[in-house]
Amino acid sequence: MIPGSCIAKATSQINNNNHQKSTPSKITRKRLPKPLQLVLALQAVGLAALTAFTGAKAEQAKRETAYRASILHFLSDPATTKDKSYEYIKDGLLIVRDGQIVSAGPYKSSIAKLAKTSNVVNYSGYLITPGFVDAHVHYPQVEIIASYGEQLIEWLNTYVFPAERKYSNSQYAREKAEFFLSQLIKNGTTTALVFATVDPTSVNAFFEAALAKNMRMIAGKVLMDRNAPAYLLDTPESGYQESLNLIKKWHGVGRLSYAITPRFAPTSSPAQLQAAGRLKAEFPSAYVHTHLSENKNEIAWVKSLFPERKGYLDVYHHYGLTGPRSIFAHAVHLDPKDEVNTIIKTKSVLAFCPTSNLFLGSGLFPFRTLRDAGARIALGTDVGAGTSLSILATLNEGYKVAQLQQQKLSPLEGFYLATLGGAQSLSLADRIGNFLPGKEADFIVLDPKATAISKLRLDKSQTLEEMLFALMILGDDRNIKATYVAGVKQHEQP
Repeated sequence: MIPGSCIAKATSQINNNNHQKSTPSKITRKRLPKPLQLVLALQAVGLAALTAFTGAKAEQAKRETAYRASILHFLSDPATTKDKSYEYIKDGLLIVRDGQIVSAGPYKSSIAKLAKTSNVVNYSGYLITPGFVDAHVHYPQVEIIASYGEQLIEWLNTYVFPAERKYSNSQYAREKAEFFLSQLIKNGTTTALVFATVDPTSVNAFFEAALAKNMRMIAGKVLMDRNAPAYLLDTPESGYQESLNLIKKWHGVGRLSYAITPRFAPTSSPAQLQAAGRLKAEFPSAYVHTHLSENKNEIAWVKSLFPERKGYLDVYHHYGLTGPRSIFAHAVHLDPKDEVNTIIKTKSVLAFCPTSNLFLGSGLFPFRTLRDAGARIALGTDVGAGTSLSILATLNEGYKVAQLQQQKLSPLEGFYLATLGGAQSLSLADRIGNFLPGKEADFIVLDPKATAISKLRLDKSQTLEEMLFALMILGDDRNIKATYVAGVKQHEQP
């Protein structure tokens, strides 16, 4: 069996894509197996799906290719440095080689840098941005999207738990993981933080599918030892050991990372949360991914289960689960002093999931209040309670949530959160999120005029911000002309 570190090095060579920010150097043939040998070796650990990166797609990633279009990417947060926060090039050229960004600049000055053998793809009239980042989503819940009539706790019992039971079947899990990733790509999302289920089978299926597409993905096994159906429960000991095994198997392989994933405080005993904190201490580069203060009944339930703690967030904080790589979904009803201060002090991240919060009637996330206070915020679709895997549709609802509180979510801020802001929130800004040289070449081609109504609106637009606002209000998967992952085209509209 090949150790995970060897797999990571080998897959990086196939895609010429290391975990380092610096420009990759060539690795001699002696140090690395040939593609076919690599595939055969990986089959020994159940990763034969990586064969997708031999042949034509591997060659596509290695060639230098340039893409002509309008280009937008962010350099900083527009909420603090608006005019200097982004670079917009109306007639631009994005140059990609070996799955990484070479440069992004004006077409006229950039075309001269190309080698004679380089291929130029003409997307004139379209807009290229970095791929979208989804900071909270459940892949096993795609099949229950748009399930009627319940709020959080009832919805979990009625729809979620029965659906997640199916993911102990490896074939079923593989099929749904493939479907989920194809839908993310179709919606322009190239990186996501993903819940699997309590069964390790669901995690293995997801990571195998993501590795085959060379996607930068973060996921983990759910930890859940109480207050759920017996068929979905683990124990503090089994949850720890299964998570440990998965971390050793997958964390850092290719472009994959692991998230320690207690579902939420009510379904984990103190012993299990303590075990989760132990994993976090043992693997500081792993993530923590869970839910927080989504629903008022949920908050009351947490208080009854953990009466010794000051509040919901204090449960996680007590067990060492807060920090810069900890992402808490929802946070609709935080205590404005103690909990917000803890979030900021620990540099923890909040995932704003507007379509889910509205669908379940959970409440309105205080977006502007938390942003202005200095909280780190990312966007999450939260399917299946969320109603779309589209980050554009998520921005649409996010704007309305802010409006209902007499707050603003500007189009520049929205696209920043969808790209560089999301990358920063997931501690990945050294690898993805904009088009600085050496970044991984995850990008999308947007068609602002994909529908008749958006064309009518865009024909009247005068500024970049008008165009972006129309996209975030009217946009969906139809506006994603093409999606590229590490320089390889994974989707294109006809």
